[in-house]
Amino acid sequence: MYSYITKGVCSKQINFDISHNKVKNVSFIGGCNGNLQGISRLVEGMDLNEAIKKLEGISCNGKATSCPDQLATALKEFAVKN
Repeated sequence: MYSYITKGVCSKQINFDISHNKVKNVSFIGGCNGNLQGISRLVEGMDLNEAIKKLEGISCNGKATSCPDQLATALKEFAVKN
């Protein structure tokens, strides 16, 4: 399990696994529960790079980032470290 501490969003942390370059078991701590459950289910089994491509750059209420964008950042950080 990989954990990422978010920056600039309502959620505080994102946890996930990567198996065979596929995103698995995404969970958010804090934030908008229903929306984040939806994002977690949508990316389940998605290719790591495809998930990054789809989520990166999404903003929330005029902020420079969002929970989906933070997930993309977390996935990119994972990819660089591994």
